[in-house]
Amino acid sequence: MKAILVKEGKSLVWDNVSDPVIKPDEVLVKIEYAALNRADLMQREGDYPPPPGCPEWMGLEISGTIIGCGDGLPADCTLKVGDKVCALLGGGGYAEYVAVKYDMCMPIPDGCSMVEAAAIPEAFATAYLNLFMEGNIKACDTLLMHAGASGLASVVIPMAKAFGVRVITSVLSDEIADSISHLGADVIINSSKERVADVLKAQLDAGHPVDVAIDCLGGEHMGECLPYLSHGARWIMIAALAGIKTEIDLKNIYVRNVRIIGSTLRSRTPEVKAQILKNLVDNVWPKVASGAVKPTIYKVLPITQAEKAHDLLYAGKNIGKVVLKVCE
Repeated sequence: MKAILVKEGKSLVWDNVSDPVIKPDEVLVKIEYAALNRADLMQREGDYPPPPGCPEWMGLEISGTIIGCGDGLPADCTLKVGDKVCALLGGGGYAEYVAVKYDMCMPIPDGCSMVEAAAIPEAFATAYLNLFMEGNIKACDTLLMHAGASGLASVVIPMAKAFGVRVITSVLSDEIADSISHLGADVIINSSKERVADVLKAQLDAGHPVDVAIDCLGGEHMGECLPYLSHGARWIMIAALAGIKTEIDLKNIYVRNVRIIGSTLRSRTPEVKAQILKNLVDNVWPKVASGAVKPTIYKVLPITQAEKAHDLLYAGKNIGKVVLKVCE
């Protein structure tokens, strides 16, 4: 089969690789679409290696059709050849085929296209993990989701809204703010015109302090925001695109009982990931079927244009998810 390999100069090449061999508890999926994530860029740069046993090529979430099943699937597994699925991978999605453990597959939600389905597993699992398992968010809480134009935010914001959460998000321009208005955030901060910390202080004074923050930016402004959270707030760090250092008032942390939580989906055990996916199907799939939660697709490109797709993420030009079309 073929897959996207990182070659000399970190170029991406659609090249021949060995066919996957399925284990007894795996299924073989013919991939139709693979969605991009920033983790793919990190892996390409050599900073985010795949877990042991996973293919060397990138790709964390796919949609496709099951074309083979291992002989050791549990009795309660309903997967069969011909099923359309989306799947969460440790790697290997930028390819024609992938072998994946049965409990990393999910059915396609009703009313969801295969393109949209490819953009679900990684982003929805990350959103669910940080909103509900790490953040313990509840209806009427206030969420701060940074980088409102990102693929993850395009899922987190509507998912939070569908469960009755008030949402504040940050963007870099009025143009971007307009482009994400359909996501339904209650407050959109243009950080090129106003400091996020000033807006959070105003929200606190108005009785709407942030209960949960999902932060992929970090940097010096992270510490400036912490004094304006609710008592017992959870600030969840998932990346540090704006810098790895900040200054924190430690007294504010213990007086307000603020918790700073580091969180990545990839580091979770297979058992935890399987539980997250089960929770998605049980709790979120009805919201997807109703149209309350859907991934925002920015652009679909052929797999042979993977470099062009990566360039969109490097430049921060995408409003929502970029997806690669692998095969019909």
